[in-house]
Amino acid sequence: MTRSLREPHPDRLPPDHPMRTEILRRHDAALEAGEPGYLDPLSGLFVITAATHAARGRCCRNGCRHCPFC
Repeated sequence: MTRSLREPHPDRLPPDHPMRTEILRRHDAALEAGEPGYLDPLSGLFVITAATHAARGRCCRNGCRHCPFC
């Protein structure tokens, strides 16, 4: 892992994404609470946090937003 668990890969959440601030707020809140993920503000789908991915220990190759291995 080369990035902080709080910083998603720019290809998965670009710096100019219109909901970036809210997405990162939700991700950080889930990290702080020790929760495995959060609800995406656009789709309503459950998104796994970087900490949950890191605990798995490997990339699943599904293009996850917060994958710390990619």
